[in-house]
Amino acid sequence: MTPLGWLGLAFVIGGIFFTTVAVIGVIRLPDLYTRAHAAGTADTLGTILTLVGVAIVGTETVPRLKVVLLVVFMLLTNPTAVHAIARAAYDQGIEPWTTEGNEG
Repeated sequence: MTPLGWLGLAFVIGGIFFTTVAVIGVIRLPDLYTRAHAAGTADTLGTILTLVGVAIVGTETVPRLKVVLLVVFMLLTNPTAVHAIARAAYDQGIEPWTTEGNEG
């Protein structure tokens, strides 16, 4: 495997790691706002790292351009969608989780 192939593999493994962290965060965190934060940051980073790894390993120019466009699309839409969901939840009166009153 070439050094460029190893670099692409490292990006893909990093992307898988951050996507796994996002999934664990969405499952384990206590409320919508913290789950949205996990989905908005770690998932975006994981997806972008994976796409960059695919772009590095790819050999043709047109698929690389498509992957770069996907990265730009993810950078613009994923955080915006998470913000819109969190804002809608706040406008509906969904309270954030606190440690006060949650002791069992």
